[in-house]
Amino acid sequence: MTQTPLRRGTALRLHRQLERIWSPDPRFRGWLTTNNNNDVGRLFLAVATLFFVIGGLLAMLIRAQLATPGSAFMGPEAYNQVFTMHGTVMMFLFAIPFFEALAVLLLPGMLGTRDLAYPRLGVYGLWVYIFGGSAVIIAMLMGLAPDGGWFMYPPLSSAAFSPGIGADVWLLGITSIEVSAIATAVEIVVTVLRYRAAGMSLSRMPIFAWYILIVALMILTAFPPMILGSLLLEVERALGWPFFQVENGGDPLLWQHLFWLFGHPEVYIIFLPAAGMIATILPVMARTTLLGYGWVVAAAVSLAVLSFGLWVHHMFTTGIPHLGLAFFSAASTLVAVPTSIMIFSWIGTLWKGRVRMEVPMLWLIGFFATFVIGGLTGVMLAIVPFNWQVHDTHFVVAHLHYVLIGGYVLPMIAAIYYFQPLLTGRFHFFRLGAVAFWLVVPAFHITFLAVHVAGLLGQRRRTWTYDEGQGWDLLNLVASTASFVMAIGFALVILDIGINTFAGLRGKRNPWGATTLEWAAPMPSPAYGFASIPIVQGRYPLTADPDLPQRIAKGEGYLGDASRNRRETLIVTTTTGAPLQVAVMPGNSALPIVLAVVTSTSFLAPLVQAYWLSGLALVGVVIVALVWVWTTAPRRAEGLVDAGHGTHLPVAAECADPPGWWGSLFLLVADGVHFGSLMFGYAFLWTVAPNWPPPAYLGPTLLPVLLALGGAAALAAGPRLAARAIGKGLRTAPALVLGLVGVLALAAAAASVMLARPDPASHAYDATLWLLAGHVGFHAALTLIMLAYLALRRIAGHGLRVGEARIVSLWADFTAATGLVALGAAWLPGAFG
Repeated sequence: MTQTPLRRGTALRLHRQLERIWSPDPRFRGWLTTNNNNDVGRLFLAVATLFFVIGGLLAMLIRAQLATPGSAFMGPEAYNQVFTMHGTVMMFLFAIPFFEALAVLLLPGMLGTRDLAYPRLGVYGLWVYIFGGSAVIIAMLMGLAPDGGWFMYPPLSSAAFSPGIGADVWLLGITSIEVSAIATAVEIVVTVLRYRAAGMSLSRMPIFAWYILIVALMILTAFPPMILGSLLLEVERALGWPFFQVENGGDPLLWQHLFWLFGHPEVYIIFLPAAGMIATILPVMARTTLLGYGWVVAAAVSLAVLSFGLWVHHMFTTGIPHLGLAFFSAASTLVAVPTSIMIFSWIGTLWKGRVRMEVPMLWLIGFFATFVIGGLTGVMLAIVPFNWQVHDTHFVVAHLHYVLIGGYVLPMIAAIYYFQPLLTGRFHFFRLGAVAFWLVVPAFHITFLAVHVAGLLGQRRRTWTYDEGQGWDLLNLVASTASFVMAIGFALVILDIGINTFAGLRGKRNPWGATTLEWAAPMPSPAYGFASIPIVQGRYPLTADPDLPQRIAKGEGYLGDASRNRRETLIVTTTTGAPLQVAVMPGNSALPIVLAVVTSTSFLAPLVQAYWLSGLALVGVVIVALVWVWTTAPRRAEGLVDAGHGTHLPVAAECADPPGWWGSLFLLVADGVHFGSLMFGYAFLWTVAPNWPPPAYLGPTLLPVLLALGGAAALAAGPRLAARAIGKGLRTAPALVLGLVGVLALAAAAASVMLARPDPASHAYDATLWLLAGHVGFHAALTLIMLAYLALRRIAGHGLRVGEARIVSLWADFTAATGLVALGAAWLPGAFG
């Protein structure tokens, strides 16, 4: 049966049906229960902007202190807290959440879908971010902020040198924010790969979708080392496990390795979304197409890969062997190649086009003038002898700000001005944006060129004051004065955007003449995005088919019928974009914010020594997660449903690879990197840490080895056999019992390691073994919960699906594989020692 356009009524009736189905509760509680990407993205954007303001105010306090030598404006304790919080807020609470907010807002429109893959997961990530960030800011206002720097190097951040809860607030609050970032990254990856317009192959995707896909994958692989480092340091502070204590077999350099395994890729995680915005906006402002689309994608992928080989770039002065210095210096220099490809692509785009000097273009010119200087100083810092001379001086501070403000903030301001008509339905009327530009960009260069010179003259960073007569007095006064002018400019940007959001002129659809799908939606974009899922024929769909917006609005695409009275969107094949499945999206719910509350409580309760509350909250996490999954799982099979254009497709939840399978796959990528980082830490301490090895290794005994091998085999086989039984209509109970036995056996093997080394606080070796065993035990418990869920579904009479069993099988395979590796690492050295 072929779906004819609007067989259920007029276009107006279709839009009203969709608005009713997709809209949030109009009351205040709607903000707590909505999971629509427009609402989530706007709140995300507002909170990130608030943190930017807080970070900016802290920066002004720093510049006020450094304006004159011997300043009494702040004492050393206050200054250390302020500069620690400035870096923390800007790097963790503003930069990454801000581009994630834009991605949440814009990706569905760019890809031609109605929402992101996991709307409730996005809401959960938002609220965890809000709670974690608020805890950090509240602690600062209470005078409990950390003072060890935003990098938190041990032993300065250890309990001995940073007593109190300041460092704990940082470690636990930032870890919760990173959990939020990983949740959003999983959502972005699956959305870009699977939720697109019909016919949108990978080669037809908007360039921003490529950039944000690469960045999301980088988050999944860069954040886990930082999460592990935070966990190790917090456990050392709270329980005395000596991961970073030299006298007990630890090494503080382990923290630096884990931190910069995250920290240097993070620079490119921040830069690449801005580069995606530049590649999106620049061709429109130049009234042409992007030069070298394929080369730009390849350059972005190359830059992402290279960024993971640069972390020692920050550790050149720590005694790294010369061969390592040469390798990381070469790698640090090599990143200039893909960056240059992007820059030349953008210059070529401008060259072949006819540029119009609108406000977004003005800010992009500011980017070019600023980022190139930051890139050149980055190449200078990649040269080891020069790096040794300027390490920990204000030269590094200036380079960092040139890259992050020039390479990120300026393009993001351009993006806000460019997309404001789409997000608000209003075009700018008050033209403060141009005035702000002429305040921000010149003042920025005056500020940080002066800081560059002060660094070259030897001014150390992270120091609260300096003496007269060292040649820095005038430079710091000029830098501080210009920085306040720059701050006024940023304030004008926020004021201008705020005013135009509510009082700007109503404009026509697609005022810039853009060629990508997001401009085919009404302005502002409704809750449902598109009345029907577009069918695209090329990379620039609005150029190839100028009437496409009208046809979408008339319901002539896929799923242009709301008669099933539920939220639906299209899933396509990853490479070609052919229609594959119909995804049924969840409605409004309070479950995400409830889960965020209990998750944040489990993270933050240890700050007040309420470990019982943390444990209770973890139980709450399990309960709420089970309710979440239970209530969203379909109870009956539908078979094929009409998707339009004579196409009948299966509902995604009934397929062998449902959205949950894809989400689990990429979440396990992050989990695998976390485990790999743990093994890296184990090998690092084993290789270089003093006082290692301890007097006696842990040797394997027969029973734990048999439990580990047999448990891993049973655990891997159980869910796989259950999936096969479901497919053939057979009983699943024996397979589930087999999986259960495997979980318990593997957990028992892990427990034997802990019992054999009962004092993890005695030596870093023992602490590491407990951590390895804990990793196995945690994943065994997680798999046990999943198996119990399948059993409860069967007992309740709900039909099990192959996809559900395959999701559990993914987690079981991961648990079995990593369990064998972890337990082998614990036992084998003892076998050969």
